[in-house]
Amino acid sequence: MEKIRIGESGTMYDLEDIRQISACVLRIVFASDVPAEYGDITVYTSGGVECTTLTGYMTIYRDEGRTVYLSNDGSVYTAPEEVESLPEEPYEPTLAELQTAKLATVNTACNAAISAGCDVTLADGSVEHYSLSETDQINLSAAVAVVQAGALAYPYHADGELCRLYPATDILLVGTAATAHKLYHTTYCNHLRAWIKRVETVDELGAIMYGVALPDDLADNMAAIIAAVSGGGHETAN
Repeated sequence: MEKIRIGESGTMYDLEDIRQISACVLRIVFASDVPAEYGDITVYTSGGVECTTLTGYMTIYRDEGRTVYLSNDGSVYTAPEEVESLPEEPYEPTLAELQTAKLATVNTACNAAISAGCDVTLADGSVEHYSLSETDQINLSAAVAVVQAGALAYPYHADGELCRLYPATDILLVGTAATAHKLYHTTYCNHLRAWIKRVETVDELGAIMYGVALPDDLADNMAAIIAAVSGGGHETAN
């Protein structure tokens, strides 16, 4: 059973279903307890693995008890006025519209996963975490270039740590790990996008979230690409 966490809260909520029903509206069906308020929504797989964070869905669009609709544009549901004639059917977004929204969601999740960075085991066996925002990537590329040109050490820092002089070996280890981390997520996102574009039903599309396992053919193709670039090994998504 999937779970979500709201904002920085430690409370986990069991879900029966979570899916995008339009470009701006997300539907969540809770198994039991329902949050009192909403913020950033971190989604976990049934195995407890964090797979994505959905931002912007802070407005309760419609509340149906354990089924809650959230909007990311501040909109709320307005019940149609009662008239003598039958009301019009509510608008149902097309599969193409939902695919476009899903593609944007996975792009955002991929960028967030890359920026979150990765753990690196240094030459002395210690493990440190390094964020990989665009600025971090530029700084790290500069550090790698300097040591590749012959420098024996270069100043850098891990998350939450003071800057210190890193031996060239450690700079190269961090650079290699960062490259593998970015390669994994960009390649995974590319294959996830291919999956989104080929689905034929809304139910199929609703099951696709960043971090889920790819279908066998896409998984095999991705593995072959990662192996060709890295010589056979690759990391799992962080």
